Amino acid sequence: MVRIAAVGDLHVTAGSAGRLRPLYRRVAEVADVLLLAGDLTNDGGTDSAADVCVLFRDLDLPVIAVLGNHDYDRGHQATVGEMLTEAGVTVLEGTSTVVDTARGRVGIAGAKGFGGGFAGYTVAAHGEPEMKTFAMHAEEAARALDGALSALDVDLQVALTHYAPTRQTLVGEPPELYPFLGSHLLGAMIDGEDVHGGPAAGEPPKTGHPRGPAAADRHRVALALHGHAHYGTEVGATPAGTPVRNVAAPVIGVPFAVYQLPTAKRLR
Repeated sequence: MVRIAAVGDLHVTAGSAGRLRPLYRRVAEVADVLLLAGDLTNDGGTDSAADVCVLFRDLDLPVIAVLGNHDYDRGHQATVGEMLTEAGVTVLEGTSTVVDTARGRVGIAGAKGFGGGFAGYTVAAHGEPEMKTFAMHAEEAARALDGALSALDVDLQVALTHYAPTRQTLVGEPPELYPFLGSHLLGAMIDGEDVHGGPAAGEPPKTGHPRGPAAADRHRVALALHGHAHYGTEVGATPAGTPVRNVAAPVIGVPFAVYQLPTAKRLR
């Protein structure tokens, strides 16, 4: 059984690495890989990013991350990503990586994702140019995750995003915020569905053919992890039943949660 440690939404501020570092020094004793679900910095500044690098450097296990919306705040996301990479963190955005552990190989597909809402309450790709742009970004973000998943050829797959792929893990947040916290398109990609644009409010999702040569491929993702929803719920699932876990730090209540794959059972 592969053990996945995960946390998101740490919002690290400059000067806090010394206080936080002891919380992560022993993560390798309880997990095979550490996944970071975005919003690692508080405001996307390079000073905050420097502390994130100190926090996750040399932990004796692979550390894999996606960036979150706060990591984009100042427009330095490329620099933040480069800094993390130099510190030994694998940063994913529409890309994937495979980790060989003593308990098996696991593939991680990562993308920040975007908002857009969920079936019946989605941003429509018509009307004002701003709304069309929002809907376009939602679909592009989902396509990025789909590309990352399609690149994997391992039986044990994890999808890592910042935005939520299901509204189940948003329960606790004001419903009015759901369109800004996640998108049903991300869940559809995790389930292996091809989505051609976002439906208008009240319409069902527009789905096409399952990804890959066979419908059996639709359920190869063992676990989807995200952050962003600080007041949400930890446990949820996609429409096809893929386990989803909201690992935002305020939700899991610990420095990191550990999940066992392929069961998605939480160990700590």
